[in-house]
Formats: sequence, C-alpha cells, structure tokens
Amino acid sequence: MSHEADMRAGVLQSEAGLLLHNKFVVILGGSVQRSMYKDLVLLLQRDQYLTATQLKAKGELSFEQDVLVEGGQFGPMTNGTEYREVRQYRSDHHLLRFYFLTRVYSPYMESILEDLRQGLQPDVLVINSCLWDITRYGLECLGQYKENLHKFFGQIKSIMHDHCLILWALTMPVGKKIKGGFLVPELSHLAPTLRYDVIEANFYGGRLAEEYGFDVLDLHFHFRFSLQHRRADGIHWDALAHRHISSLLLRHAADAWGVELQAPPPPAAGAVLGRQPDARPHLPAQPRRPPGRRVPANGNWRLAGPWQEASDPAGPMDPMRRGVTWPPERKPS
Repeated sequence: MSHEADMRAGVLQSEAGLLLHNKFVVILGGSVQRSMYKDLVLLLQRDQYLTATQLKAKGELSFEQDVLVEGGQFGPMTNGTEYREVRQYRSDHHLLRFYFLTRVYSPYMESILEDLRQGLQPDVLVINSCLWDITRYGLECLGQYKENLHKFFGQIKSIMHDHCLILWALTMPVGKKIKGGFLVPELSHLAPTLRYDVIEANFYGGRLAEEYGFDVLDLHFHFRFSLQHRRADGIHWDALAHRHISSLLLRHAADAWGVELQAPPPPAAGAVLGRQPDARPHLPAQPRRPPGRRVPANGNWRLAGPWQEASDPAGPMDPMRRGVTWPPERKPS
C-alpha cells in the first residue's frame, strides 16, 4: 500500500465509537492538538472530515456538540502565552476533554494536574508541548523545556492510575518558512532553525518519556513523507492528515488494550469517506497483553455498558463526580 493510500485507510466511526466506549480521553497541547481533539469528536459522530473553517477556528463556544468550558471566547482571544482554552465533548458513552497549553510545566499546568488528581481520571492521556516552549520563553528556553519535561513527567506519573494509557506525541515536521500568528515578528529570526530545534526537542522528549514508562507516538516520523498535507503556514495540517492522526492514535490504543481493529480496504483516490457499517473491532475473548503495556489488574477494559451502570458507585459520567467543581479555580500563569 502506498503512503498516500495508507493515509486514506482511516479508522471508521463504528470502530472508534466501540473502541472508546465508556472511555475518558484527555488531550493536552497546542493548536495542532486542538484539531486532533476536534477530529476525534467528529469521528465519534460520523464519517466525515473536518472543514477548513473548523480546522482554523479557535475558542468557539461550541463545535459539533461540544462545549467551551473556559478561555477562548470567554476571555482574551490572543496569540500570547496567556491564551487559555478548555473544551469538552460528552455523549452517553464518550467523554473527551482538551486543554490548550503554551508550556509543558507552569502554574497553569499545576492547576490542570490538580483537575486530574482530584477529578475523574482519564483512560487515555495524549500530550504534546513543544513549539511554544522552545520559542516564547527567552534565550534559555530549550534548556528550560528539558527541565520542565522532567517536572511534568514526574508529576503525571505520580497522579495517573496504573491502567491509564499515557501517550507522548512527538511534534510534527514544521516548514522552513513559518507564516501566520504563531511566530510574532520579534521572534521571526527563529523560523529558519525551528525545524532543527523541533528534531532535538523530539529526540529528548521521546527518550525521556520512554524512561518514565510512557508510550511515544512519533508523528514526526509518520508525516515525514506527507508534507503536502501541511498547511501554507508551516505549522498546521489538513483534514486528511488529522484523520490519519486519529487512526494512528486509535490503533495505538487498540494495540495497548489488546483489541484487534479490522483494517478496512483503502478508498479509491478522491473518493468521499463513507460509512461501512459492517466494519467492527474484533474483541478477543481475553485481553492479551502486548509487550511493555500496562493492563488493569482485573483485566476489565470497560468496552461495554452505559455510564450510568448500577454497579458504578461514582454515578453517571460527569465533571462534577467526586465532588469536584467544574471548571475549577485557576492559578495565575
């Protein structure tokens, strides 16, 4: 299969919905990760791609039945490090949340960690923080980034339960020329070397994540031959790329959980992605443990049953579970 055909052979809505049934997914990161969140939200509802308008929008009050929890249009819509955006999508059987980050460890990150410590803990935690860290915080920002990675990984390892799938996503390739609002004029001199700085940061972050026992998804590697799907600004990616990212994430989770996804035949070039209702994940009789993966002690993958199970002492899936006020008070940056 060609690389372009592999890009188009994505996971279907029916597969994604079953795989993430009764799962809580949290995504932390910047604007690329916001589009990752949006594509998963859309994929859980129907087999369609994001539009160019949806990819470009930020801070909107609602996207495909999700809600803006804090930041975004509720606060200043800036391109600065003080920008905040927290989104959440909830259905009867799925819960996804997104936090916009401009630094991997900060007082704001500590408040997010407190959310995770006191509230409902995720089944999947996807994290990326790099581009803002290595461009917006002074001449020593790369060294500070490495120190902050240690702090963040140490904190997250102590907070998350053993069967949470923690996935560190490496930063995707950036262009030689960076356009748009990401690099403000006073930082434009960083653009020519940024793609090399990303490679160095990816190498360090990936190795460190593995040392802490986290999974690593190398999106830089996966998209090194797909640069035609990168937008003209040199940072962001098109809808087909984001559907491929969703497929990579879901297949990684399926492998970690011992679930076999039936690979659908790739659609013809130029074909509209359509629903294939007969494609379903294969669920083995007993969860198998891939090498190096963490498995719940009771072997229960929670692949079926509504949130409001009678056996669930915590009650329905809700941000208010365990008495935690949502959204919480935030520390200043």
